[in-house]
Amino acid sequence: MFLIIFVEGDTEDKVLTNFLAKWLNEKLPEKLIIRTVNFKGYANLYKDAALKAYMHLKGPRSKELVAVVGLLDLYGPTFFPEGMDSVDEKYRWAKQHMEDKVGSPRYRQHFAVHELEAWLLSDPSIFSAAISRGVGKVAETPEKVNFNQPPAKFLNNLYLEEINKTYKKVTEGNRLFAKLNPEIVREKCPYFKLFTDDIYNLAMEHIKNNKN
Repeated sequence: MFLIIFVEGDTEDKVLTNFLAKWLNEKLPEKLIIRTVNFKGYANLYKDAALKAYMHLKGPRSKELVAVVGLLDLYGPTFFPEGMDSVDEKYRWAKQHMEDKVGSPRYRQHFAVHELEAWLLSDPSIFSAAISRGVGKVAETPEKVNFNQPPAKFLNNLYLEEINKTYKKVTEGNRLFAKLNPEIVREKCPYFKLFTDDIYNLAMEHIKNNKN
């Protein structure tokens, strides 16, 4: 069985497969293969998700496919209704909006709040000592590092201040996610927990249906 995740950028494309498999394949009774499709920007994912999801869900291997899951950063997209400020309101509205847009029960939409790098902020120990001190200030509630200074910018400012280097999203992200324990992220990031719980439940449903 396999899962397809629609992503918006190179960092997600490089790190999500192994990172999610670390947690899921310890929990699931059968191995789940995870594949990413990189749309090179949230606007492309928003525009083409329905067509691309249909191609996969109706394709020759559709019986092996658990689901297609979209993942976007909450920071960045501009399709929210005017005046919508609450994180939870944005998340739930956009999730429903995208799922309605695709129109299949086998498509799910989730968001990294506010960016994928928030997950890294949940564990200061994966960083060097100089960086971990700053990360420790936000590690208990990393999903609250918000639109004012989103997680990647927070890390970049911290890197510049502490070690006089910029934070390179793909290079550093790849190295740091290899060290990160998904269970810690689940404890600190409620929206990440929703995301991983949904994938787990979809996979378990797929296994159950294929046994009948």
